[in-house]
Amino acid sequence: MDILLTNDDGIYSIGVQTAAKRLRETGHNVLLLAPDRERSGCGHAMTLDRPVHVRDVDRRFLSSDFAAKSCDGTPTDCVVMAIDMLGFTPDMVISGINQGPNLGDDLTYSGTVCAAMEGVIFGIPSMAVSLVMSSGACKAFNETAADVMTALIEWVKDNPMPPGVLYNVNVPNMPLEVIRGIAVTKKGIRRYVNKVKTVLSPSGERVYWIGGNIEDDMTEGTDVCAIADGYVSVTPVHMEMTSFDAYKECKDAGMDDFLENCVRKMSGAV
Repeated sequence: MDILLTNDDGIYSIGVQTAAKRLRETGHNVLLLAPDRERSGCGHAMTLDRPVHVRDVDRRFLSSDFAAKSCDGTPTDCVVMAIDMLGFTPDMVISGINQGPNLGDDLTYSGTVCAAMEGVIFGIPSMAVSLVMSSGACKAFNETAADVMTALIEWVKDNPMPPGVLYNVNVPNMPLEVIRGIAVTKKGIRRYVNKVKTVLSPSGERVYWIGGNIEDDMTEGTDVCAIADGYVSVTPVHMEMTSFDAYKECKDAGMDDFLENCVRKMSGAV
């Protein structure tokens, strides 16, 4: 397969390097085009206010023999530049291996997941792969995540991904033999409370740090619950965000006619 590989941790992240090496070892043609620096938390941002640059990467800094370029934009920019500028037409877009979780409501913040979303927008089967590790973890088991990624590629060969759907994959940070299993899950609820912390800069200026404490809803069958129980989580995520139940309720209740008449009255047209 021709695979476009990207991430939001940057081109030199050990996670994306591990993924690229594994893909090459299993016979795939890989183009790695990733941000030139950390771009975590940028969501589905696209750079529209300045030119975007794509540059070759010195192979001395790569872990294997694969085509690699860096981009000074976002993960979404990387997908756009690879396909529209370089003319690379992949069979699949893989974003990751992210060094950290992308669970529940993290999907909306995650540059990793949103790069896969951009692949779906192009009509290309896409997945986001994340290793659920903390910044203070003693060891990152990226090979475990690479094993899961490889297995998913084999699954997709015989079971094509539905149009408009990406797989959001989260892998516990542990050896493969310790993982309890793999679960197909629903998106859970992950909330950040006390998001803004006030600290003092070295000069005494009051500054604000956005982050917060995580509160997960441990509903059975969700990604956050699966990870907490030691399972790999595979969540099919649909790009169609319309609430069809609410759509029907609004149409049946006559919302569109009510609003039109209300606006006409306010403008004096009635």
